[in-house]
Amino acid sequence: MRHAIRRSPRLWRVTRLLRRWYHARFDAYPDWPAALASDPASWQSAKDTAQGGPRVLMATAIGAYAHAITLESVVAAALTFRGAEVHALVCDGALPACAECEASLYPNVSKFVAHGPSRDLCRDCMWPAERVYAQLGLKVHRYSDWLTADERIEARRIARTVPVGEIGTFVLDGLAIGEQAHAGALRFFATGSLESEAAAEPVLRRYLEAALLTTFASRRLLRTIGFSSAVFTHGIYVPWGITGEVARREGVHVVTWNVAYRKRRFIFSHDDTYHHTLMTESREHWENTALSATQDRELTKYLSSRREGLFDWIVFHRARRQDPEEIGRRIGLDRARPAIGLLTNVTWDAQLHYPANAFPSMVEWLVQTCEYFATRPDLQLVIRVHPAEISGFPPSRQPVLRELQKRLPRLAPNILVVPPESDISTYALMSLCNAAIIYGTKMGVELTSVGLPVIVAGEAWIRNKGLTRDASTAAEYFRILAELPCPERLGSNQLARARQYAYHFFFNRMIPLPFIEPRAGYPIYRLKLDRIQQLLPGASPGLDTICDGILRRRPFVMHAADAQAAELAPAAGA
Repeated sequence: MRHAIRRSPRLWRVTRLLRRWYHARFDAYPDWPAALASDPASWQSAKDTAQGGPRVLMATAIGAYAHAITLESVVAAALTFRGAEVHALVCDGALPACAECEASLYPNVSKFVAHGPSRDLCRDCMWPAERVYAQLGLKVHRYSDWLTADERIEARRIARTVPVGEIGTFVLDGLAIGEQAHAGALRFFATGSLESEAAAEPVLRRYLEAALLTTFASRRLLRTIGFSSAVFTHGIYVPWGITGEVARREGVHVVTWNVAYRKRRFIFSHDDTYHHTLMTESREHWENTALSATQDRELTKYLSSRREGLFDWIVFHRARRQDPEEIGRRIGLDRARPAIGLLTNVTWDAQLHYPANAFPSMVEWLVQTCEYFATRPDLQLVIRVHPAEISGFPPSRQPVLRELQKRLPRLAPNILVVPPESDISTYALMSLCNAAIIYGTKMGVELTSVGLPVIVAGEAWIRNKGLTRDASTAAEYFRILAELPCPERLGSNQLARARQYAYHFFFNRMIPLPFIEPRAGYPIYRLKLDRIQQLLPGASPGLDTICDGILRRRPFVMHAADAQAAELAPAAGA
């Protein structure tokens, strides 16, 4: 069925719209009346007590993000029980473009250029989220309530008149509006560059207008109500990246979150998107804590499960070929020469400015790396294209191999390529390599934890941990490559530190919530709350960690004892 939908864009669009309609009306969103029925008096008392407490804004805004509304309504209820006055912000169709919009939904993009999402996506977006928060009795704000007619006119004027080449760097009142608008347009097209998109300019201008409207509405709301914290998913794109820009400027504590790899687990960050914070967080959370024998076994078990995604709900690839020797023969690897693995990432994902990147883009890094290895016949370069190019959501419309072929029609004979659709295990493939080179993939955490030397040229989360060779300029990168092959794998001390970080990343930074139940299809989880008391302080170590982070700015890191308790809980390990 998936392949049939891909071949028919119109069927894909109709199917997704019907799915959204069904889930909005039936089972995708929490049934809070049922959950609150166990003790309605306690909930009413908690709401009454919370009035005048620290104000927290749940600002994801896109109501069609059922998984986000589910998680944030849980956090909203938990914060209420802890004395916070929680409000929610929803978009009521005020934005001419947003992160819910994708080119795959519009076989004729000109219709989106003309009307945006107003004729289809907006219809089933606001009311499910508004209903969820109404069931909880929490205050809901609509975008339109915080926009003036003059601001709408001004947003449209600016979006139409800024030269298209300057949109990406456009700044308003010190806010990086254009960067988030540009990232939003890239996500819409599922591409790393807008150059080949015929409708790029009008779509980009839509995202700029939406970014400006988000700026005006969120700024007035934050200044009027006086929130202490704003919580929302992801932290980039439109509207979330803009909400973050405005909140930081207004002195409001920003908390972003995202679904973690592991089932029932989430990553929360302070002040910025996790794309940034996971590269810059303090080492004190993991570096000086040796793993116990039990923790080391837990990590080994989990890393082994990653090959099949047994305990994960984010799985881009289930490999059938796991035998390294068979894989080596299949791709034509010369075992007499050292092989260097190269792992790509999806071109459109998280296209923000990272000052530490050695190259302006992942594609440019790939091209120059191939050019370099053409001069090194003593080595082999094995390129593994990320499976998420075809299995991710949305699927990439800018395949890296197509971009590579434009620049290098013929690759050197010592460069081998494993395409995204291959059934070869990336883990088994990397076990054949002397070292790995990465740009933005998360695989660096796993590869270092098994002792493989890793070179980082981009924004991979393993950067800045003292575990990898990190390049911040092209010259530095090529100096590192000149030292290949590596004389040995990571030493015992480095391997121990790498495993400490891997445990921190997979166990302590990924916060468990046992009442979030994984499910097949969309959304990937639902709320399964037996009684409202599960949200009270002390009932869930993970929920306590999240709420303490939001209200007291404590690190979003599970303590070792709490993390272990969560692992042993019956629901958490499923």
